[in-house]
Amino acid sequence: MIYCSYPQAQYEKYKSEIDTAIQKVLSNGHYILGKEVEAFEEEFASWLGAKHAIGVNSGTDALFLAMKAYDICSGDEVIAPSFTALPTVSAVGMTGATPVLVDVDKDYYTIDPTAVEAAITSRTKAIIAVHLYGQVAHMEKIRQLAHQHKIVLIEDCAQAHGATFKEHKAGVLADISCFSFYPTKNLGALGDGGAIVVNDSQVATKLQQLRQYGWDENRIAHCQGYNSRLDEVQATVLRVKLSLMDSFSKRRTQLADVYDKSLSDLPIVLPSRRNDSNHAFHLYVIQVEQRSKLYEYLKDKGILAGIHYPQACHQMPKYAGKDAIKTDLHITEGLTERVISLPLYPELSDKDQRFIVDSLRSFYIN
Repeated sequence: MIYCSYPQAQYEKYKSEIDTAIQKVLSNGHYILGKEVEAFEEEFASWLGAKHAIGVNSGTDALFLAMKAYDICSGDEVIAPSFTALPTVSAVGMTGATPVLVDVDKDYYTIDPTAVEAAITSRTKAIIAVHLYGQVAHMEKIRQLAHQHKIVLIEDCAQAHGATFKEHKAGVLADISCFSFYPTKNLGALGDGGAIVVNDSQVATKLQQLRQYGWDENRIAHCQGYNSRLDEVQATVLRVKLSLMDSFSKRRTQLADVYDKSLSDLPIVLPSRRNDSNHAFHLYVIQVEQRSKLYEYLKDKGILAGIHYPQACHQMPKYAGKDAIKTDLHITEGLTERVISLPLYPELSDKDQRFIVDSLRSFYIN
């Protein structure tokens, strides 16, 4: 079976380096918020071009704590796209704030600045710009709106490790940014993990307190805190993989280029790439008619495609009622019926990709 993503292949390829790093952690006896976490935070911030990175338990916690750092709570509104992974919107609800769900751009699938502007009210405290599938959102326009209305701008970079906009990496384009290190991500751990990236040193200090009970360095609580810590094992795995990220990104782009070239004459919609940006290609998502038929056809050939996402957040029971504010979401609703993700990960072989391409072509041409 050829999977849509396959993190085990990456472990197997770099098993020696990863096992050596893990064994070092197991032997030194310090497993939570130690030297490996500190080193990873410094290295990750440096790689992004940021001042501070704070390791946390997951990408969801990263979003939640980022909003808590700016005192977002019940009565506030946070604008986010409905066409996103559910954790984006779930994290808003965790703060007590109300998600305001808006549409995405039809070409790039990222949050539509026009829809954002129309959704801003006196209760709006933050905008979450999701770099969906690895495509950077239209940050210039969204930053202008956030600055004009004095609203916190949060980047959701869970799918955008290595993406760039005008030579700047995703993660340094807003007030604060959030990353997931779930195993399938472009930079993936061997379990859960996340990070918050920020340049404001005061906010960074508050986040360090929020992730661990509100404690300062003397274990004195200064605020309501939580338990959201990146552990040493995950940090050391991430350090190994961070050193390889540029090669991972290059391979993802190569695979995407092959798909672009090989499928351009078929009756499908290929991913668009925003000008002045480098797409991280966390996922290679196309739009098709007869999606179910294509999905089953590929599955019968041993190719397991993905669907990201068959339901938008506002279509799920939790957010279909009063737990979210809905706007015009017609583009989102169209995408949920048409998108399908082709296998793409750095270890995908040229041979397997050719088989995927040939299978797609046979579906449409034969």
